[in-house]
Amino acid sequence: MLEMQKRLNHLFYATLSLPATAMGFALCIQISALSWILSTRFNLEIHQIGIVWAAGPLAGIFGQVIIGLISDDAWFWGGRRRPFILIGGTLAALMVFLLPRIDVVSQLLGIKNIVIVAVIIALTLDLSINISFNPTRSIIADLTPEGEARTRGYTWMQTISGFFGVAAYIIGATLGNDALISVGAGIVFVFSVLPMFFIKEERELVKKNEAAVATKADWGQLWRIYIAHGFAWLGVQAMFVYTYGFIQQQLVPAGLDVKAANAMSGQVIAYAFAVLNTVGFLLPALVLAPLARRFGRVHTQAGCIAIMALGYFLIATMARTPMMLYALMAVVGIGWSAIVSLPFAIMSDKVDKSRMGFFMGVFNLSVVLPQLMSTGVGFVLKHVADQSTLYVICGTSLAISAALWCLVKDEAAATQAAMPAPVH
Repeated sequence: MLEMQKRLNHLFYATLSLPATAMGFALCIQISALSWILSTRFNLEIHQIGIVWAAGPLAGIFGQVIIGLISDDAWFWGGRRRPFILIGGTLAALMVFLLPRIDVVSQLLGIKNIVIVAVIIALTLDLSINISFNPTRSIIADLTPEGEARTRGYTWMQTISGFFGVAAYIIGATLGNDALISVGAGIVFVFSVLPMFFIKEERELVKKNEAAVATKADWGQLWRIYIAHGFAWLGVQAMFVYTYGFIQQQLVPAGLDVKAANAMSGQVIAYAFAVLNTVGFLLPALVLAPLARRFGRVHTQAGCIAIMALGYFLIATMARTPMMLYALMAVVGIGWSAIVSLPFAIMSDKVDKSRMGFFMGVFNLSVVLPQLMSTGVGFVLKHVADQSTLYVICGTSLAISAALWCLVKDEAAATQAAMPAPVH
């Protein structure tokens, strides 16, 4: 297998993509099933579910910032990224398995408050994912040379991870969330652990004269990027956490019994997010890359975010059947495809290249802090009769983000050099 690593063949790229795919799959399970399980199986109220979800951003502050920096200089168990991927992947698989068994864990620990146990499991799951996420991305850079080979590595990661992410939602929609969790726990464990036996990390990284090409960080531009990206994630995270309430109120027929209503809401959530993520993983290479080369990454980002805001407002006013929700989720997916692909490339032009690990961690704060703030949306929704208010809040947040992105400076030459070629 080391020969495939030297040759950088397709099998090597596919193997290298699996750890990141495992973490993405765990996140999809969490998005698809966590709110649904807490609401339908353990009868938590909407603001309590928001508290459970707040554990994730708290874990992200520690996991991606601190672990990302530590793994740059650590070496044990035969690698610098390998130990964190093995530990994080194993813990993530275990926590996924425990999601529908929160009551069992509560009894074993002797803790009667189900919210406390749910927070413990959600926090451990998110911490495990965040322990692994930064190393799963960093190992691709470590084991591929700069230029086209490295671009190919991240393209493979995005494609494989996106495919399995959509598969997660489809499994949840067709077979149910219990089946998704059972299958997912196995996938997360195998995809995290197995690749570590077939790839070899080098003890000394080649730095490519990083010190010589270090550039000064443009903090003025960085703050604009962080704030614009933060408003986008506030709207996205609120959608992930509270959409189930909108679906239960607006899309589930009133005459259904509780069991049928719960099953339908879980299925609609899964299909809706499957549509969102299908658009999200197909558009970056096929559509956004050529658009960004022509119009610039910042303009492309702002335009996609504006379309996402429009999609949110349309859901609030028009989505009263599952099919209409799915159609509008495809519109929202245009913005989602930009959020998961363009901001890091834009940000990387503005930082000191010799401190990329530090700036990657700081950039992650523009994701996790808004996620933490989205807990407040749950308290708002608790006191309003119409759960469509969720999408008004999300749309407003994305509209603000689109306006703020227009204040970010873009360099056309850097744009053309940095964006990957379309995948045919």
